[in-house]
Amino acid sequence: MVGSHTAEYYAQKRNDVVILDNLMRSQLFAYDKASVEYNWNYLADFKNIKRIRGDVRNEKDVLCALGDGVDVIVHTAGQPGVGFSIDNPSEDYSINAQGTFTVLECVRKVCPKATFVYCSTNKVYGENVSTVALKEQTKRYEFDRISGIAETMSIDRCGHTPYGISKLMGDLYAQEYAYSYGLKVGVFRMSCIYGTRQFGFEDQGWIAWFIIAALFGKPITIYGDGKQVRDVLYVGDLIQAYDKFINSDIKSAVFNVGGGAANTLSLLEFVDILEEMLGKKIPLRFADWRLSDQKVYISDLSKITSELSWCPQVGVREGIEKVKNWVSAHKDFFVCEGTPVTAVGSTQK
Repeated sequence: MVGSHTAEYYAQKRNDVVILDNLMRSQLFAYDKASVEYNWNYLADFKNIKRIRGDVRNEKDVLCALGDGVDVIVHTAGQPGVGFSIDNPSEDYSINAQGTFTVLECVRKVCPKATFVYCSTNKVYGENVSTVALKEQTKRYEFDRISGIAETMSIDRCGHTPYGISKLMGDLYAQEYAYSYGLKVGVFRMSCIYGTRQFGFEDQGWIAWFIIAALFGKPITIYGDGKQVRDVLYVGDLIQAYDKFINSDIKSAVFNVGGGAANTLSLLEFVDILEEMLGKKIPLRFADWRLSDQKVYISDLSKITSELSWCPQVGVREGIEKVKNWVSAHKDFFVCEGTPVTAVGSTQK
């Protein structure tokens, strides 16, 4: 979803854009509908977008995409599921760590003056986030003495999950290629990104997943008590942050990026919003907490606001409404034949 929106943004600005995608996402999440293919086909309408079917782990594919050189690489390719990484650590490592290294090495050889944007994750901080003192409210947890997690938080000496480690390896390699080889590199440690054309699943893309489930009667399970809080960021705002870095004089930097303290949701609060929007009750199931699931993660946006003059523009309710309307207009991707499209079923996160 992030890659698709990024490609569209720069194509609309009349840049030539090259996409490299192996279209694995549906397979990773065992989805029987062509989710990633929708975005692939959507971008075919742009005459200045060249689509290449290939894999970031394959040097020949990456070199083909780079051609004689490009000005900017936004590396959105990756395996995004924590659950998948626990069940398939080798594949997770191969895609996220080895794939990122392959792309960086090809960029170093072909176009070392290009800007490289790496899509990292808040999971690089691992369970260090869980050492921050919390307050418990009726429907949410809150940080007790800080407003958000800054880039100075340790990434070391804690559990991460295989996904957190594989993304951290790419994060560190991207920084090292700036330090050792002089690449212009922006590492964006993203919180919960959501938007239209997102095919959410229980293991990844929870805002889209809750909306899909609530609209079409799919089961939703909340793991934990539902009071866990995340800051959420609409995809269009994320791309504005990328663009500000690309056009800045900053040589290399690491940024935490998300909705910040002004754009947060607990799972229970999100269910309340959906029930209000849809005018119906959403039944929920609860299960045990999942491995390394942080009770609260909120990005401290001080650095990115100061250095890039950036802040989120799309509020939580506005963004949710955008996604709800898009999902409603594309029900064939979410409803099995014979499923009543107005039903609301039992629930999962």
